[in-house]
Amino acid sequence: MANLAPVTGKARIDVLDILRGVAILGIFFMNIPYMAQNAWLLENDIRSIGWTFADRTTWAAVEIIAEGTQRGLLEMLFAAGMMVITAKAMEPDGPIAVADLYYRRNLWLLGFGLFDVFVLLWVGDILHIYAIAALFLFPFRKLAPGWLVLIGMSFALATAAMGASEYVGRTELATKVEQAQMKQQAATPLTESDRAALKDWQTKIDRFKLDDTEKKAAAKEDAGRKPGASYSSYASAMISSWLTLQGKGFSLFGVIEAFFAMLIGIALWKWRITQGGRSAGFYLAMTIVSYGIGITIRTIGMGEIMAFSPMPKTIWITEEIGRLAMTLGHLALVNFLVKMAFGAALLAPFKAAGRMAFSLYFMQQIIGIYILFAPFGLGLYGKFGWAELAAIAAAVVVAQLVFANLYMRFFVAGPLEWLWRSLAYVRWQPLLRRVPPGADVDRGGAAIA
Repeated sequence: MANLAPVTGKARIDVLDILRGVAILGIFFMNIPYMAQNAWLLENDIRSIGWTFADRTTWAAVEIIAEGTQRGLLEMLFAAGMMVITAKAMEPDGPIAVADLYYRRNLWLLGFGLFDVFVLLWVGDILHIYAIAALFLFPFRKLAPGWLVLIGMSFALATAAMGASEYVGRTELATKVEQAQMKQQAATPLTESDRAALKDWQTKIDRFKLDDTEKKAAAKEDAGRKPGASYSSYASAMISSWLTLQGKGFSLFGVIEAFFAMLIGIALWKWRITQGGRSAGFYLAMTIVSYGIGITIRTIGMGEIMAFSPMPKTIWITEEIGRLAMTLGHLALVNFLVKMAFGAALLAPFKAAGRMAFSLYFMQQIIGIYILFAPFGLGLYGKFGWAELAAIAAAVVVAQLVFANLYMRFFVAGPLEWLWRSLAYVRWQPLLRRVPPGADVDRGGAAIA
């Protein structure tokens, strides 16, 4: 029987905790607009909640630097966590107890995710997505890194191929529209093909406007979320938004994306990249190359999006490649900084956040959904644009960082980490920190995948 227990003390890898802390705090910047604003407006036109110079600058900065990368880091760290947990099962005769723990752990994670959706009412929950993706991940743990990257990149290549097809189709449509408009200017009769092209083009322009069905849905969400609404109306509006996202493939797409990113995460672990096993020079080069690719792709893409035109966009082709590149850039930069004395000191506070990331994630939902923007809370729904929401998110993140460092002085794990471990290991785990004189200081509890 395997002697299984959470990873503690010197067995922990600080850089993983720092990366997890950065990711879980950073993800609030992406989530807060959906807590604070009407999902229908956000999905149809990003300008609808505010488009001042500050809003435009904030939105573009978040999109280029952070969008999708925080969940990208969490996906890769999830894979690293699996490799830590399943280390005893890497041999052909590895204990079945490890697999039992792994699947039990992720089934409980799925339960926490569904609680997040249907009780805490968070429409953007990622826990159930990661839990489902993880159920398929275990058999790939022994695959060679090269194969893992090849399979992992297949999703990015598939999205690039679909984007290229869309790009070609839109280019052809734009050419037809240009020709039809020239005919109109010359008072030349239009063909049926010309009229169809102009109609299709106008439909794509009108996508920034809500149609009658969408207006009703947006009004229903407003009614359920503005001050004075009942809890039942609020819950109905939030769950309706989640169901709308499901209709657009939110969870299905998320599971697919997470699974393939996790495969890359396993390869990075095997190459000793995620856990700081390479030189400072390696991480510096990786940072420069990754950011060079990611920032270039995303800057071009943001320019295309901010034109608010139906013209073809390269970001359709490069979006996932850019996300992965920026994610790898963040991962490399943190590892590079940790190898420097000043960098390690600068990032040290994020260790505590990473060691109670699960609890902080739920805390963000409570702060956003039940305190700041709930009709029975402060009632701030619909009042702020992109820049103001980013400022609010920054304040919450700083408060969480301070709280995490104070909390971890007295406890070995966050409250939800403690509950999750206890459920996964089917025995109560220690929570209070007890450090006898001369003993090694446990600074984190179990690794959170």
